[in-house]
Amino acid sequence: LGMERVRGAGAVLAVLVVLGAPPAAGEELSGVFHDMFKYECHFINGTERVRTILRRIYNREQYVHFDSDVGVFVGDTPHGEKVAREWNSDQDILEYVRSLADGCCRHNYKCYGPFSVERRVPPSVSISLVPSSSQPGPGRLLCSVMDFYPAPVQVRWFQDGQELPEHVVATDVVPNGDWTCQVLVLLEIPPRRGVTYSCQVEHVSLEHPLSRHWEMPPDTVRSKILVGVGGFVLGLVFLALGLGFYLREKVKGGPQIGVVPGLGVSRCPPCPPTPLSPPFLSPQSS
Repeated sequence: LGMERVRGAGAVLAVLVVLGAPPAAGEELSGVFHDMFKYECHFINGTERVRTILRRIYNREQYVHFDSDVGVFVGDTPHGEKVAREWNSDQDILEYVRSLADGCCRHNYKCYGPFSVERRVPPSVSISLVPSSSQPGPGRLLCSVMDFYPAPVQVRWFQDGQELPEHVVATDVVPNGDWTCQVLVLLEIPPRRGVTYSCQVEHVSLEHPLSRHWEMPPDTVRSKILVGVGGFVLGLVFLALGLGFYLREKVKGGPQIGVVPGLGVSRCPPCPPTPLSPPFLSPQSS
């Protein structure tokens, strides 16, 4: 579909603001009127067949139009019927609008076709786990198909290689404003552990379908417990090693009187010079 501006008094976009005399200070406008010509070029199989439609619109109301499949003007309102009869009686006007398919539409197709019709931009595809506030479970899988052109695209979900035609919700294809589009496709069933989910995208810019795969990551709670137990055991090992090292250093730094040099075995300490005896046996007590 193309909308083209062409030459001629009856083939331009006209916005007419009827004010009468310039308003004095403080006075309001007497009225605003909008009169527009709109041209459409419909291409079928390239330029093999072109359909031209002209619409005359006044204050948002279409009152007369020309369809190349019909070949004459047709009135859409009582006033439009009068205008249609007048223009259909003018062979110069009819010859001009009938020539627009070649003189305007096919000509502009050659100019803008390489950028608009033949443009190909492949999509980028990613899968993310998004939370679900309305349903229990770990969340839902969202396939984001971004920055592709043209707009027609097919997105499908698979579970372990089997297509999931149901429980799939998609947004409309949304234009980004830079000649690319995006679409989001949500898988409504919650993902299960040990299952591989795939988002497959088919687009005219791709030689083969593009797939992205996703699997449920390991149980985070169980992983945290295992990490905690492992850390506790490892801490006990280091504590035992540290305590043993401390006791060994303490023994090595103590008195060396009872150790025979070179043998590493203990010997009896030397006897005191005078044998010890209880006080009641001492000479002072006799």
